[in-house]
Amino acid sequence: PLRSQPSSSSSFSSSHSQFTSISLPILCFVIISIAMGQIISLPFKLASTTLTFYRGFFHYLLGRGRNSPYYPPGHAECTVPSYLRGPPADASFADVTLSSSSWTVPSFTRTPLFYQHARLHLFTLASAFYLYDKPHYRKGSYGEDIVDNFANVAIPGTGLPLSLFVWNRPMAFGLVCAASPIVSAVAALHLWVKTRGKSSISEEYAIRLLAPDDWFSYWRLNCRIAGMHALLNDVPPGYEMENKWTFLEEGAKRGVPVSPYLDTPAIVVKHRNEEGGLGIYFYKNATDGGDWIIQERISNGDWVNKHLPPNAPLSTFRVITQSRGAIDVTKECKTEDVTALSCVFRAGRRDAATDHDSILFDVDVKTGKVLGGTTNAHWYRLGPHECLPGRCPWRSKDHDVTHHPDGEIPVSGAVVPDIRDILHLVETSHAKLCPDVPLVGWDVVLSADEKLPVCLLEVNLSCNFFRGSFDRKVYLDFLEDMVVKMQGMRLVADGEGKKFK
Repeated sequence: PLRSQPSSSSSFSSSHSQFTSISLPILCFVIISIAMGQIISLPFKLASTTLTFYRGFFHYLLGRGRNSPYYPPGHAECTVPSYLRGPPADASFADVTLSSSSWTVPSFTRTPLFYQHARLHLFTLASAFYLYDKPHYRKGSYGEDIVDNFANVAIPGTGLPLSLFVWNRPMAFGLVCAASPIVSAVAALHLWVKTRGKSSISEEYAIRLLAPDDWFSYWRLNCRIAGMHALLNDVPPGYEMENKWTFLEEGAKRGVPVSPYLDTPAIVVKHRNEEGGLGIYFYKNATDGGDWIIQERISNGDWVNKHLPPNAPLSTFRVITQSRGAIDVTKECKTEDVTALSCVFRAGRRDAATDHDSILFDVDVKTGKVLGGTTNAHWYRLGPHECLPGRCPWRSKDHDVTHHPDGEIPVSGAVVPDIRDILHLVETSHAKLCPDVPLVGWDVVLSADEKLPVCLLEVNLSCNFFRGSFDRKVYLDFLEDMVVKMQGMRLVADGEGKKFK
C-alpha cells in the first residue's frame, strides 16, 4: 500500500513555526541590544553636548573667538572651531529651513542649519556679558534692560521671575552656566515622556542647549543682536522709533499710516459722581510736550471681528522684518533690502484689555492663510503656587489650535485679506523709518475706520516672533552677516580703547 505523503501546506506550517521559534528570540535580542546600547550611550551623548556648550561659550567669552574676527565656514579664513562647523550644506537639507519644532526634523542636530544656529546662539550669549554694564539704547545699561524685561517672565513651572537671577553679571553667569544644561535636560526628558518615546532625549537636549528654537530664546537672540548693534554703531537714529511718540510723529511726517492721535494740548478726565476735587485727572498731550499720547480707541475691522469672541480687545498682527541696510549703516538702504519674515494673528481673549492675552495664530506670509494657533502665556505665570504639580504646563500646544477657545470660533484656514499689501507696507515703513535697525516687530491693525483700514500701532526693536514660522536659513544667514560685521567693529573699538556713552 502507498504511504500518504505530508502536504506542502503542512510542511510550510512546520517550517514557518520553526522559523518563528528561532526568529522571535533573535528579534527580541536585537531590540533589547539596541535599546541597551541607546541607554548606555545616552550619558556620553549628553556629556558631549554639554562639553560643546561650555567650549563654545567660553571660546566666544574669553578665548580666541572673543579676540579674533568672526568668519563662518566657507570663508577662506574661517575662525569657527571645528566642533561648531558641522557638515557642508547640500540639497538634502533644503526641507529643514522652515522654522518648526526642530525635534520633528529627522537628524536635525546633524544639519548645517543646526550648527549655524548654535554658533550664533553661543556667540551672542557670550556677548551679553560684554554688553552687561554698557549703555543700552532704551535703558542705562543692557543689564538694566534685561532685569526690567525679565520681571514678568518665568521658566514654566517655576513661578520665579527670571529677573531674580540677572541682577548682576555673576548671577547671570551662574544662570547661563548652571541652569541652562539643567533646564535643557528637563525639557528633553519632558518631551520624551510627552511623546511616549517618539523624541530623542539626546537630540532634544542638543537643540535646547545649543540651538534653542522656543519663542523666548529667539526673543533673547534678537535682543542681543539689537543691543550690540546699537552700541557699536553709536545708536543709529532708527532706534528712536522705540519711543512711541517719536514713532507716531515721524511716521506721520514720512507718509507711514500710523494710528491717529488727537492734536490737543491736554484733556481732563472726571468721574461722574465724585466731588470736592476728587476723581479728576489732567493729562498733558505729547503733542504739547507732555508724557501722554492721547488717541481715540481703535476698533477691529470686520475680518478680525469675525474671528473673535464678544468683548475682545484690539487684536493686531505681529509682523517681523529684517533690514540688510543695518549691516552697514553708512550705506543707503532700499526697500528691497528689507524682508518680511513672519506674521502672527494675535486673537485676543474675551474680556481681555489687550491682545497680550491672546491665541497666537501663525500666518503663511506667502498666501495669507491662517495656520494653527498656540500660546506662550505659560511663560508669564508667576508665584510659588505655579510650581505645584499640574499647575503650569511645561510646554504649550504646538500650533494645533484651530478654533478660538472663547466660543469655538473657527480661525485656522481663513485667509488674511491683502496679505501682500500688508507685508509691503511694513517693508517700506522699515526702509523709511528705521533702515539702520536689524529687526523690527510691527503691530499692524486692520481697523473699522474706512479712512484708515490698515495702520501701524507701534514698533518693537528688541522683538520676538510670537511663535510664528519663518525661513530660518534667511534669518540665520542675515544674523551671521551681522555678527561678522559687528565683531569686526568690536575689535576696532577694543583697539582704540573706545568708551561708550
